[in-house]
Amino acid sequence: MSIFNSMNVSGSALTAQRLRMDVVSSNIANAETTRARVSENGEFEPYRRKTVRFQESGHSFANHLSRVRSRNQTNLNGVKATAITEDDEPFTLVYNPAHPDAGADGYVRMPNVDPLQEMVDLMSATRSYEANVTALNATKGMLMKTLEIGR
Repeated sequence: MSIFNSMNVSGSALTAQRLRMDVVSSNIANAETTRARVSENGEFEPYRRKTVRFQESGHSFANHLSRVRSRNQTNLNGVKATAITEDDEPFTLVYNPAHPDAGADGYVRMPNVDPLQEMVDLMSATRSYEANVTALNATKGMLMKTLEIGR
């Protein structure tokens, strides 16, 4: 375990939360997009909400072996984004016969994005990002104090 391990963990978390904020921003920007892509049958399909899946980084055999060998030490590896997945919830139907994408019954399939849920996710990602910045600054302060002791 090096002295920079906690900085690496905070850095990986900052990167992961930044990606999460980007995905949430994309969801909010496309909350009204009814023509996100073309399906196999040639029809337009609305935008689907996307989410980020995280996993602890360092799930290799070497890392597990290192954990077993160093029984008394914790081996922190940080976090990494493993996938950006689409939400399979059904689209919302809105009655608007004047819309260019309205079906024969007058309903328009709108994206499955809930702006309130996206704002909650954005606030959560922002708070996590701020917490990791605070941890990074605390680590930096401790390292600076350590260097001052050595003078």
